[in-house]
Amino acid sequence: MASFNKVILMGNLTRDPELRVTQQGMSICKFAVAVSRQTKLVDGTMKEETAFVDVDAFGKQAEVIGKYFIKGRPILLEGRLRLDQWESQSGEKRSKLGVVLENFQFVGSRGDAEEGGVASQNVAESHQEPVERLVEDLSQNKGVKDKPGYTNVQLDEDVPF
Repeated sequence: MASFNKVILMGNLTRDPELRVTQQGMSICKFAVAVSRQTKLVDGTMKEETAFVDVDAFGKQAEVIGKYFIKGRPILLEGRLRLDQWESQSGEKRSKLGVVLENFQFVGSRGDAEEGGVASQNVAESHQEPVERLVEDLSQNKGVKDKPGYTNVQLDEDVPF
């Protein structure tokens, strides 16, 4: 049976990224993103729900995120889901679902980027697929049939999930 594990999120960092380097020289950056969605309830009122997602980045991408991103800054990211499982000190089994970053895109105007200390938005372009075009196509209800792994997707704001 075939499977597919791909996540595309756009949201704001909930805290400053935590960058560290392993003894082997691998850069690891941990950060969290808040992703909000508004839905219309039966009585016509709008309800906003927010998901907080932990993200891990590695290598050059981790270094770029650690250097140029701060709390509150928007990011568009593409990655895969990963389930971490461990046992607590008291012997309880714990688990957490997070995202491993594969590609990302700076979001916002160049002026917003410079306020956050970014001189150019082209820093990470060599490390990513054009996710921005994919999100734009999806938001305009265009199918993305030319891209492998994507099917014709129609967005419907009234779907309750």
